[in-house]
Amino acid sequence: MKTRIPDSHKGFLWTGVLSVLILLLMAANLQAGSVDIPAAEVWRILFGQPAGNGAWTFIVWEGRLPLCMTALLCGAALASSGLMLQTAFGNPLADPSILGISSGASLGVALVMLAGGGTVAAGAFSFSGFFAAVSGALAGALLVMGIILGLSAVIRSNVMLLIAGIMIGYVVSSAISLLNFFATAEGVHSYMIWGMGNFGGVSLAQLPWFAGMVVAGLLLSVSLVKPLNALLLGERYAENLGVNVRRVRGLLLLATGWLTAVVTAFCGPVAFIGLAVPHVARLLLGTSNHNSLLPVTMLCGAAVALLCNLICLLPGEWGMIPLNAVTPVLGAPVIVYVIVRQRRIKYFN
Repeated sequence: MKTRIPDSHKGFLWTGVLSVLILLLMAANLQAGSVDIPAAEVWRILFGQPAGNGAWTFIVWEGRLPLCMTALLCGAALASSGLMLQTAFGNPLADPSILGISSGASLGVALVMLAGGGTVAAGAFSFSGFFAAVSGALAGALLVMGIILGLSAVIRSNVMLLIAGIMIGYVVSSAISLLNFFATAEGVHSYMIWGMGNFGGVSLAQLPWFAGMVVAGLLLSVSLVKPLNALLLGERYAENLGVNVRRVRGLLLLATGWLTAVVTAFCGPVAFIGLAVPHVARLLLGTSNHNSLLPVTMLCGAAVALLCNLICLLPGEWGMIPLNAVTPVLGAPVIVYVIVRQRRIKYFN
């Protein structure tokens, strides 16, 4: 007779395993790159000791460390967003892009790169380059998020709200297609590169701002663990337990929208992590209890993002391949497995 491991013990076990895996992947990401830096020198640099080569210090602090931390935070943000949307809508194939928020960010960047020539002007202030793209992406994502939150106050049905989000995404995609049609070749090329996804767009100076914005969204997500568990058994059951379903739904949309907006603004539309990782976490734990599922999902998302970034690094001086060329290769088999073996995966307590 097999003894069943309690869900809480499984949560602690996988939290420890994934934490160790994340540390190993971080070490591998800090070591890998086009410039061969000895591992001992990397650790000396991280602990503030002088390195044998001054360029190595710059590469580690300004390149590899921000890249590593950005991947970790992005993976946690997208995975937690996917989990919350799958629970809120009762749909195992929901992900952060389904409400059109990623498309809104893409429209903002398209307006900057394709219509504005890479510059945003606001009165006496103007931004160009990376800051212009981030400003446009945040503005577009927050605009769509505001529309979705407004609709959530009117539309009671989760299914209808989901359909409304998909329709908004289609409309935004049409606007992006028109901008691409009338844009210059250079603008289209720049926008295409941004759309491939990249964890390397956050510098060391920008990292505290990016980390603070992501952590704020993750803390809001953690505060919704109890309502998420109640929603697993249906809205009527949750209301009987005293849960304000409309308020919780608004907070869920705010948390997922904010995390998606921030990640898309800084790193581009990263595919499949938010869709596939929550299912991996459910398979590991065998439960949908968010007390253990949400933390494990965040850690699993961070580990997957770090692994994808490591795969993107080509040997020698060949550079990096696009992030969205790797994430579907890892995520698609998970989704196919979910579709084929859906009955085996535990979506309810």
